[in-house]
Amino acid sequence: MDSTLLDAARRYTRAHADANGVAATPIPGLTLIRQTAPTALQYAINKPLIALVLQGTKRVAMGGRTFDFGVGESLLITADVPTASQITRAQVSAPYISLVVDLDPAVIESLVVEMGAAPFAAEMPVRVDVTDAEVAETALRLIRLCDRPAAMAVLKAPLLRELHFWLLCSRHGGAIRALGVADSHSRRIARVVALLRTSFDKPLRVHDLAAAAGMSVSALHEHFRAITSLTPLQFQKQLRLIEARRIMLAEGATIADVAYLVGYESVPQFTREYGRLFGQPPGRDMRAAKGRMQPAA
Repeated sequence: MDSTLLDAARRYTRAHADANGVAATPIPGLTLIRQTAPTALQYAINKPLIALVLQGTKRVAMGGRTFDFGVGESLLITADVPTASQITRAQVSAPYISLVVDLDPAVIESLVVEMGAAPFAAEMPVRVDVTDAEVAETALRLIRLCDRPAAMAVLKAPLLRELHFWLLCSRHGGAIRALGVADSHSRRIARVVALLRTSFDKPLRVHDLAAAAGMSVSALHEHFRAITSLTPLQFQKQLRLIEARRIMLAEGATIADVAYLVGYESVPQFTREYGRLFGQPPGRDMRAAKGRMQPAA
């Protein structure tokens, strides 16, 4: 990895990272991460993104696959998929640092039209590979732009567009291209995922989801599982449980309150499904998580 990019990311994260190690930027969809110690497992359903690791190492699990990656490599996620992630190497003298860019389907669609016909495919939604030099160079210019507000309004959109262009030119461009093809299965399933994200606490109506995708119910199940690794019902359950865990950690809500808040009608059912996803029941998980957050004596 180019040390110039790492130096720029170090400076920015030292100045702007919050207590959770997240350094927001004035560029939409661009975030930097800085952690000075390995982390516990973190659960999320990510939106499509690319994460360039500049220092340290990380592990991400999706379905039955585990990806370990580090300096000079990028994690690419091309669908809304549930992941369990953990920073595995980080220390005060050499923090874990990564640069994360949300993939923008509108920008990809525009580029796909301009670049002309080319194959696209719904490949594995999570993959790791070496970061292309052109992607790293464009990322460096984006970071530098953050400290030049006069240039921001003029250059941020073209630079984000350039970054997406180089990603489309990469070895995994076919999977990214599918996000920009209006009638691709990826885009149809993305509409369904958007509905599930906004109403995960409501009863699941599969026929409504199929209508939103413009598919039959059987086709919806087939393509939804192929792209996200889950059925719509499994996806909704994981959304509910991940949101419940976030609320309990952030707001201290009780198990019963949060179970009903995210759409469960039965606290025992919530507790069982929570334990299956996170490996232990909610009460024990909260005690362990809060214990990790306590400063060492």
